[in-house]
Amino acid sequence: MIILVFFVAHWFLSLFAQTFFLHRYASHRAFTMSKPWERFFYLFSFFAQGSSYLSPRAYAIMHRMHHAFTDTDQDPHSPKQASNAFLLMWKTRKVYSDIYQERMDVESRFLKNVPDWRLVDRIGDAWIVRIAWVAFYLVFYILFATSPWLYILLPFQIVMGPLHGVIINWYAHKYGSVNYQMSNTSRNMSPLGLVMMGENFHNNHHKYPSSINFGVKWYEIDPVYPIIRVFSWLRIVKVNPNSSKRVVTEF
Repeated sequence: MIILVFFVAHWFLSLFAQTFFLHRYASHRAFTMSKPWERFFYLFSFFAQGSSYLSPRAYAIMHRMHHAFTDTDQDPHSPKQASNAFLLMWKTRKVYSDIYQERMDVESRFLKNVPDWRLVDRIGDAWIVRIAWVAFYLVFYILFATSPWLYILLPFQIVMGPLHGVIINWYAHKYGSVNYQMSNTSRNMSPLGLVMMGENFHNNHHKYPSSINFGVKWYEIDPVYPIIRVFSWLRIVKVNPNSSKRVVTEF
């Protein structure tokens, strides 16, 4: 039971860091926040993502490229450019690494207002730190696993961030419904709304990238949307005016 709680907590904390901070804030600037709060969520992402930490800066740049070049040869992660989900993850990892290591020439439009804290990125990306996280997970399982079958969850826990990514970048570009006919393959996987914290409404998101609510129809529940509203009320974030509307934006 403890292992399942640990896994589920890690799933949602890691996913929240990705969708709230890396995706909606860093990539799309759907809202703004002060520098202290930006640093807080930067650190939150480090602890929430653990062994699969992703640099918010590199993630934002890569994701902006995905929206600008969706399903073309320049798309960092399109199912059209990979024959299976594993190869898609491999290509995504390579593009991400090239951006992170600054081995890739990036257009200036993708660099605007991205959060940047190189110290935390260096710590989170260090192999010794990633291995330490894996060791922590392993010790936790050794101490609390009540069945050998629970160890099946451990590999997924180690690659939690990429796992979330491939669910959307592969499956949400191949399966599901569409609310908007577009020139890309984005789909809505509606039954996964709560499990994927709104990220599954991918067709909606490609139509309105800067919207703070990924759900469009009444039954498309984006659980992060009310959280953003509460954060706005608490003045932790300031929602950009266009982010509350259905406005098409481009990079």
